[in-house]
Amino acid sequence: MQNNLSLFNTLSKKKELFKPLNPPFVGIYVCGPTVYSHAHLGHARPAITFDLLFRYLMHLGYKVRYVRNITDVGHLENETLGEGEDRIEKKARQEQIEPMEVVQKYVNTYHRNMDQLNTLSPSIEPRATGHIIEQIELIKTLIKSGYAYESNGSVYFDIMKYNQKYQYGKLSGRVLEELISNTRDIEGQDEKRNSYDFAVWKKASPEHLMRWPSPWSIGFPGWHLECSAMSIKYLGEEFDIHGGGMDLMFPHHECEIAQSTAALGKESVHYWMHNNMITINGQKMARSLGNFITLDQLFSGDNPALDKAYSPMTIRFFILQAHYRSTIDFSNEALQAAEKGFQKLMKAIDSLSKIKPSDHSTVDISKLKEKCYEALDDDLNSPVLLSHLFEGVRIVNSIIDGSEKTDASGLESLKELFNTFVFEILGLKDESAIKGDEKLTEELMKIIIDLRQAAKNNKDWHTSDKIRNELNKIGVKLKDKKDGADWEI
Repeated sequence: MQNNLSLFNTLSKKKELFKPLNPPFVGIYVCGPTVYSHAHLGHARPAITFDLLFRYLMHLGYKVRYVRNITDVGHLENETLGEGEDRIEKKARQEQIEPMEVVQKYVNTYHRNMDQLNTLSPSIEPRATGHIIEQIELIKTLIKSGYAYESNGSVYFDIMKYNQKYQYGKLSGRVLEELISNTRDIEGQDEKRNSYDFAVWKKASPEHLMRWPSPWSIGFPGWHLECSAMSIKYLGEEFDIHGGGMDLMFPHHECEIAQSTAALGKESVHYWMHNNMITINGQKMARSLGNFITLDQLFSGDNPALDKAYSPMTIRFFILQAHYRSTIDFSNEALQAAEKGFQKLMKAIDSLSKIKPSDHSTVDISKLKEKCYEALDDDLNSPVLLSHLFEGVRIVNSIIDGSEKTDASGLESLKELFNTFVFEILGLKDESAIKGDEKLTEELMKIIIDLRQAAKNNKDWHTSDKIRNELNKIGVKLKDKKDGADWEI
């Protein structure tokens, strides 16, 4: 299997030729969402980045196990110190529902958004709460090896002890002295040996909703622990690639490295990959900053920051236009430029079916194909790949206007080029057929709602309720309003 793929390893701070541990098998672990709210534009970036990696590795012939977790417990507001209220519990209290109702609600919307963006489902999607036993066993190992200690029912990782043998901060560049100077004194720090030690298990307070029995207390695991436990379970003690957003580099991924190395006596991950952020007015887009735009809002246009609605493929194209390690600054102008670029690409591909081949060719598609592979092999350089594909668009337009010619073989090569790189690897798709389906759905739903309203007007409550209940069974919820009814899936 020929492989020229180079990836930027965040750990070594350089591009390295990708050499899997056990070819043709490749193991990838990517940190997934914390499901306490709707997915936003910032969540789309890692999903699309690692979807591109997943697709390209499979295209090269590798058998890929892609693991992306769901964080559904232990993600605290003060993540650096492992303190504060679990975000899912906080949301559950606000909405007066069970924490797992919060989880299921936002897992459902996340999956729907990922389908809209045409990302492939991961091979395994484990949840933190489904792996409490594995996390407890990992903590036992850490305590036995002397790198974790119990205090008042909670268990903390001893960073000072770890740093005596290994190097804490090697991924992010943070040194222990910096960590010491930047750590604030907060309530409850007296139960730690050092203020910067992080929790791997927290004793639950009486009002804490999510809790499990352990040898140390009734409590819950720390946020960082889940990824170490689940990556080891599904990918082994050593695996190829660990990915996530750059904002996870510290403290999350740094703590993962420490936990796994302390437990196993060796590092688990061979290549660390991090996508950069999406910014808005130069500031990171994030829920915590209140400047985020949900994916549903982007697709509907229902946000004051938006001039219009943008389709899922426009968003995907917008993200792929930038290299995954570069920042992308959000603006309506940038999204509208992406929309035009995407439509231009789709129009050229559609026009291929109308070209009649000549008896000879004046274009060489093989060199263009070679350049496309070179772009992807250079650390998944999607913007350079797109520039080559737009050279293909120029060729298509030149053939149409008669300034270039292609024979039947060349035409097939052009079709194969676009199909491979645009649809199979970049994961873009033609939305014209989808829009037609959406219009039909809208019209059918209007007919159904009108029939139900007529039944209500005639006081035929049986028919009215039957229509509502049958729609509910297939996942369509009706919302009665003063001026009629609305619906959502």
